[in-house]
Amino acid sequence: MLALLSLQEGVPLSSDMIAGSVNTNPVLIRRLLAMLAEAGLTTSQLGAGGGALLAREPADITLLDVYRAVDDAQLFAMHRETPNPACMVGRNIQTVLTGIIGDAQQALEASLASRTLADATADVVRAERARERKRKAAEG
Repeated sequence: MLALLSLQEGVPLSSDMIAGSVNTNPVLIRRLLAMLAEAGLTTSQLGAGGGALLAREPADITLLDVYRAVDDAQLFAMHRETPNPACMVGRNIQTVLTGIIGDAQQALEASLASRTLADATADVVRAERARERKRKAAEG
């Protein structure tokens, strides 16, 4: 969705147009856009021809910014119920998993922080060009 806005180069897109690209309901797109706007990643232009726009340059938006804007949960969550303290596994599993999950969360966030929306958009463009080259080669 943000890569699509990135490719628009300042031309606003309606939630209906974005929903068509993402193949989902425009209501879901509007909810996501509201979260992204609250995080300072998107803005809206009202009126005829209005719609969603990026609030910052794609190179200034990390994928970690996006992740944090739309997902407030950890990568994994612990079970709501307290495990059985009379069981060896129950007594220790949360401590063990907390360390493992913490490491995984840190790795995910470090990876996302090192990539920008501009990087992801460039990857989309490269993938499309490669797809077109394959298609043309198959045609002869």
